Amino acid sequence: MSIEEVKEYWNYWPQIVDTMHGGLVLIRPDGKIVLANQAMERMTGYRKEEIIDQLCTLFRCDSCVLLRKSSRRHWCTLFENPDGSRQGIKCELIRKDGSVLPVLKNASVLKDSSGNVLGAVETVIDLSEIEKRDRKIEELSRRLGPENRFFGMIGQSQVMQRVYQLIEKAARSEAPVIIFGESGTGKELVAHAIHQLSERSEGPFIQLNCAALNESLLESELFGHVKGAFTGAYRHRIGRFEAADGGHIFLDEIGEMPLPTQVKLLRVLETKKVERVGDHTPISVDVRIIAATNRNLTEMVKGKKFREDLFFRINVIPIYLPPLRDRMEDVPLLAEAMIRDLVKRTQKAITGLSKSALEIFLSYPWHGNVRELKSALEFAFVVAESGLIMPEHLPGHLLSFQQEVSKERIPPENHSREKEQLIAALKKAGGNRSETARILGVTRATVWNRIRKYNIRLEQVIRVS
Repeated sequence: MSIEEVKEYWNYWPQIVDTMHGGLVLIRPDGKIVLANQAMERMTGYRKEEIIDQLCTLFRCDSCVLLRKSSRRHWCTLFENPDGSRQGIKCELIRKDGSVLPVLKNASVLKDSSGNVLGAVETVIDLSEIEKRDRKIEELSRRLGPENRFFGMIGQSQVMQRVYQLIEKAARSEAPVIIFGESGTGKELVAHAIHQLSERSEGPFIQLNCAALNESLLESELFGHVKGAFTGAYRHRIGRFEAADGGHIFLDEIGEMPLPTQVKLLRVLETKKVERVGDHTPISVDVRIIAATNRNLTEMVKGKKFREDLFFRINVIPIYLPPLRDRMEDVPLLAEAMIRDLVKRTQKAITGLSKSALEIFLSYPWHGNVRELKSALEFAFVVAESGLIMPEHLPGHLLSFQQEVSKERIPPENHSREKEQLIAALKKAGGNRSETARILGVTRATVWNRIRKYNIRLEQVIRVS
């Protein structure tokens, strides 16, 4: 090829590089940018005229900072590399709007025929879509479950049917949701179900336990930080809100959030913008919040431990998860499903619960809720080898509780009076077991156990009344 032909092709060089899908910049040895293609404009948000003649520090690449600091003779250690290249560097740039862009970068030094350095060329590949895809795959793997479950939740009781209906309605809204429930009731499963049923299901589902971190770390996790924002901030980090853009953020145990962080969270909910720690550039985010707590936020507001304005902001669609003791009719179904899962996992020939073990399960109050039930069955699978799970296979505290209950059992001659009192209370309460328990001065679990013991059919009691 003649020199004239080379010059002719060079005239078309800007058009050639603009056809590239990835970003490209040409950098002089002093660090100034002399060329950038359209993909680089699109990826960073800067126009070409804002890039040309600027130092490459414009993009605030976190990996480049170390390379520049360790160089002694040149702008960057790239120019000191014998082979004149760096390949496959995974790093993060900061766009013009302040948002973080994960990229894969390749760089090569350009030299003339005499070996003199002319500059460097860098190509940049956008990894944001790949990271979103990876998060989606991880999320889907968590959500998969048996067909007979409502997004991982098990229960056919009326109270759980109402929860399922409210979940479906909440999923059709864009308003904030807060899930109230004791520890172990399945609040995370509810949050996942809302996400999967919503129009945001193709977006990310990002979660954070507010009780797991101190104030400074919590703010960094929520809103992100820039390199050097505090000791240990060695690189840029996007926050959970940015990661949840286009989807949901699930803030578990929000009642444990420090008051200063509550102020910043309220500002994000009101402005739909976040500012990373160490930076003051507002970043727009499109995120729907789902919160959860096992605390009484109303009482916390009265005690000045939770901000009233934030409470009103997140308490738009409240969902109350019942404790397991208030839906004891679901215990056999839950136990059966958990046993099937444990059989698959352990490959043990366990066939189910014995009648006596089931009776213990139905009389126990389950203060740890579904989580405690699962733990009890996992213990039984360690002890039992095959066949039915017997009382002797259960944890000691369940057996101790059953022994205490046995001591308090009513003598046979008083059974008829107990049954009559139960029927009368059920009639008065219209079949509502919680109200029946209040009338009798016992727990809801006791009401359920007595209904089973006397084989009382609620529909007949209500119809007669």
